Amino acid sequence: MYKTLLFSSYVLLFVVHSALAQKSYPENKKIFPFGVIEEIDSEELSEKRILNIYLPQGYHPDSVTTYPVVYVLDGSAHEDFPHIAGLVQFLNMYELMPKSIVVGIANVDRYRDFTHPSDDPEDLKALPTGGGSEKFIGFLEKEVQDLVTQHYKTNGHRTLIGQSLGGLLATEIFLKKPQLFDDYIIVSPSLWWDQQSLVDTAASVLKANTSLKKKVFLSLGKEHEVMHEVADKLAHAIKNTGNSNITFFYESLLDENHATILHRAVYRAFECLYPAVKEK
Repeated sequence: MYKTLLFSSYVLLFVVHSALAQKSYPENKKIFPFGVIEEIDSEELSEKRILNIYLPQGYHPDSVTTYPVVYVLDGSAHEDFPHIAGLVQFLNMYELMPKSIVVGIANVDRYRDFTHPSDDPEDLKALPTGGGSEKFIGFLEKEVQDLVTQHYKTNGHRTLIGQSLGGLLATEIFLKKPQLFDDYIIVSPSLWWDQQSLVDTAASVLKANTSLKKKVFLSLGKEHEVMHEVADKLAHAIKNTGNSNITFFYESLLDENHATILHRAVYRAFECLYPAVKEK
């Protein structure tokens, strides 16, 4: 029942976002520029994919100045990209975090891309296209990051933001290919997927990699008890690695729910990740 309700909420959000995306601008009006669009003819995914990219004020391709990069899952123009880029722009304006490039990875099939294979019949029924995360992670590593590094002024520091199924994928990358990003912002992760198999391996995986040096921010709102259970499992695994090189923040925002948490959680994550800048 829980998975059915959660899946229904995903569909509703998709429908709302799609309706907003179809609104047209008035004719004969100038368009307000907010970023640039890159298109990748992906060999990893065998399809064309869109990247939406925000460049900070003062960015110039001929400058020697380089920037960290914030990668946003669910990064379509009508999804999370403009909201996260807006937060970064606001915090940059007041020098509360380093000026950053924001890369939104637009969706084609998030159910396919953000989930690893599952043997759970309920998962397969709810998300029949699921199970393609390995190829999507290859796309991020071999195509998205390569394009951004080759064509933009980056300094090598990478942050990944994922919510819900995006949080599931961010957790998978953190556990399986942690070298792809330096900082992980994981919001309301759907770690119930595949009978919690990913989070159940977290403790052993992290204890086997005690040299790992990362920053992880984990948050969730007032949600189904299973969501709190799996988030607590992940938090416990990270806290008990015996690895002092992992900087970990775990904050519940119980005034928010699954649909409303992202803004507040990411804002809070940036405050945690950049305290020295905040106190400047």
